Amino acid sequence: HCLSVRAVCQREIDCDRGNGYSWKITLLRNYWKSKVKQEWLSGKYSNIPSQKSLPEKSMYPMDVDTWGEILEAELER
Repeated sequence: HCLSVRAVCQREIDCDRGNGYSWKITLLRNYWKSKVKQEWLSGKYSNIPSQKSLPEKSMYPMDVDTWGEILEAELER
């Protein structure tokens, strides 16, 4: 599980591990973020007509760099 989460959230995982978090805590801190980030990166929410159309679990607190990655992927579509 940790490696699959790291495939999507490499920067976040490496930062947590560098700060001394165990793999278990690192996974707990980043699991849902990786799921939401992957959905955004895959374009699942590219053609949503309004904010009300977004599924309940489409948002998660993410840093500026993560949103930058998502926006870059959106621009490439």
